[in-house]
Amino acid sequence: MTTERKDHLDTRAGTILLACCLFWGVQQVLVKATLPELAPVFQAAVRFVGAAALLLVCCAWRGVKLFERDGSLGAGLLAGVLFAAEFAAMYLGLQYTTASRLTVFLYTSPFWVALILPLLVPAERLRPVQWVGLACAFAGVAFALREGFTHGGAGLTWRGDLLGLAAGALWGLTTVTIRATTLARLSPEKMLFYQVIVAAIGLPLLSLALGEAWNWQWSHFAATSLALQTLIGAFASYLVWMWLLAHYPATKISVFVFLTPLFALAAGALWLREPITGSLVAALTLVALGIVLVNRRAPTRA
Repeated sequence: MTTERKDHLDTRAGTILLACCLFWGVQQVLVKATLPELAPVFQAAVRFVGAAALLLVCCAWRGVKLFERDGSLGAGLLAGVLFAAEFAAMYLGLQYTTASRLTVFLYTSPFWVALILPLLVPAERLRPVQWVGLACAFAGVAFALREGFTHGGAGLTWRGDLLGLAAGALWGLTTVTIRATTLARLSPEKMLFYQVIVAAIGLPLLSLALGEAWNWQWSHFAATSLALQTLIGAFASYLVWMWLLAHYPATKISVFVFLTPLFALAAGALWLREPITGSLVAALTLVALGIVLVNRRAPTRA
């Protein structure tokens, strides 16, 4: 399959990314609010079993072929394992830190993309000003991580912070796998299928291995939470994300979504009354500056 690729983010891509970032920021708060009722990995497992079923139905209806041989199986399984591990780390991390803090660490994924992808795909190389932007963003992450090892406004949160950092690295490696292998030539539906099907199989097994209780008596809130996580989070928004990766530079897309922690900070403070500390505000300010610098267009030559 051939796709038209662009070298910058246009208005359409920016609008789609903004909507995705808004939901993803609120989603972390939604997951954390559901933890008292549903165990973390079990919650993630239900989400991706549902997403896999929805994707199969959607592809059957639209005639998208998922099982034809195209040489993508190895890379697809690797992307699926990385994807499942990312969400296991994210859901487990929310037990030990606030949703806003974990989201900051989760969105370190552009660092790994920017570090590794240019070695494999030269067209994705960042310019010096973009590296400065990325450095600003990670200086912000350092501010937030330092606070997690002390008794800051959210208490000792280093376990959850480090799990969020691991999730960010796994997300970045998933993006690299998609862009640098045969997966880049697949339809967005098949790219997503590899990831959700591995998660749908692996996460229930991990939940059992961790000894989590599988609670099937859900309140209205828990049922609504899982419906939103499944329909919008694991199905619609990630299908759009796969489409964006197929049409726009992965480094610019990945850094743009640093906006998500801003939405997570607001949602966490308003909904869960999570503390807003000075270090966290400084971190998010540096992240916002990084977004501006990394997404600056290269000057045109006369």
